[in-house]
Amino acid sequence: MSQQTTTTPLTFTVRRHEPELIVPAKPTPRELKPLSDIDDQEGLRFHIPLIHIYQSNPKMGNKNPASVIRDALAKALVFYYPFAGRLKEGPGRKLMVDCSGQGALFIEAEADVTLKQFGVELQPPFPCREELLYDVPGSSGILDSPLLLIQVTRLLCGAFILVVRFSHTMCDAFGYVQFLTALSEMAKGASTPSTLPIWQRELLCARDPPRVTCIHHEYDDVADTDGITIPLENMETRSFFFGPTEISAIRRFVPTHLKRCTTFEVLTACLWRCRTIALQPNPDDEMRMMTIVNARLKFNPRIPVGYYGNVFAYPAAMSKARDLCNKPLGHALELVMKAKSEVTEEYLKSVADLMVIKGRPNFTTVGSYIVSDVTRAGLLEIDFGWGYAVYAGPDYHVAGFYTRHINHKGESGIVVPIWLPCVAMKRFVKELDIMLARDDNNDHVNHKHVLAHSKL
Repeated sequence: MSQQTTTTPLTFTVRRHEPELIVPAKPTPRELKPLSDIDDQEGLRFHIPLIHIYQSNPKMGNKNPASVIRDALAKALVFYYPFAGRLKEGPGRKLMVDCSGQGALFIEAEADVTLKQFGVELQPPFPCREELLYDVPGSSGILDSPLLLIQVTRLLCGAFILVVRFSHTMCDAFGYVQFLTALSEMAKGASTPSTLPIWQRELLCARDPPRVTCIHHEYDDVADTDGITIPLENMETRSFFFGPTEISAIRRFVPTHLKRCTTFEVLTACLWRCRTIALQPNPDDEMRMMTIVNARLKFNPRIPVGYYGNVFAYPAAMSKARDLCNKPLGHALELVMKAKSEVTEEYLKSVADLMVIKGRPNFTTVGSYIVSDVTRAGLLEIDFGWGYAVYAGPDYHVAGFYTRHINHKGESGIVVPIWLPCVAMKRFVKELDIMLARDDNNDHVNHKHVLAHSKL
């Protein structure tokens, strides 16, 4: 297991050009486009950044990646013109895109550092994050703000770092990859994206009349009477690499009747358990694990190819802290598998209806942990002409994003950034080390944990 801590001493200077608004290369329709009721929920009203790191490529000669991507952006926005618009709010807090053609924000920058200086393992947290994506004043609001902010930072060695921040109301990881693939195709000379975008957000709008038909614990209104929402002081981010060896070690604790579980499910159960032990909640506290489930394949007829809106749910697995910490891993695993299996076409329609009936609530934050598997989203394969990315993933610590990663030994695996108070991080690492112990006779993982009543 490899870890990277926030204690990296690397600092560097970034010289930024003035931010500019890139408008579509051709005239685009001026219209109001309502978002779906899956897009339009409180929990998605934020901007999420993703980092893409590319090595230098002699074949590209002296081409400036910032110029290439800037020109491609103007062309891609002809097809994805809603991204050049601004969000407005209508009756019932309903969000819609004013396709005004005002443009997306773009920043070109240079840094006095080489990629080699970042170290052998490119994993979050990255040094000088705020330099690699400048938060342009006034750009991070939800209404009347740019929906895209892109910064391309060239490094001394010819490598470059692309950071894209987008409004999560517009698309999910798969929609984002569809847009960025179009951008990369334009960068390599295409005149039309290989997948044409489809709006059709009405497919995931609430029914008339709306009716909640499923149980949605992810939107329970829970008062934090116990103080179990994590305080944001003295936080630490570390990345953990899980290759075949680590996953096999965790699978030793899977009971026979759950052997069919996926890597995502067993890893999620493990992290939920270790994280709960690390946080030391009260034994009776209700803990939630919300797993992002892509529902594109759950629909009949299928969601059309080219649809780039949000098509996911986050069903909640729930358990008392006492049971998570003291019962074997199978307890958490069974709950995660059951929650994931609940997501159907009807489940997503029920979420859309709930949004309208309950006034677009946020997901439950008390005692919650959210994870999202983007290992199959295709982030690494987005190629602007310089080859595949050497790292690609979200730079957002509130949720745990699983990204695909090849470590310096050439092993393919999953990287998961974990964000915890420093004191809890030490306990988390200790607990995870027990799970990953190579000794088959090590039964420490089933030892009883005394849950402290003190809060962190």
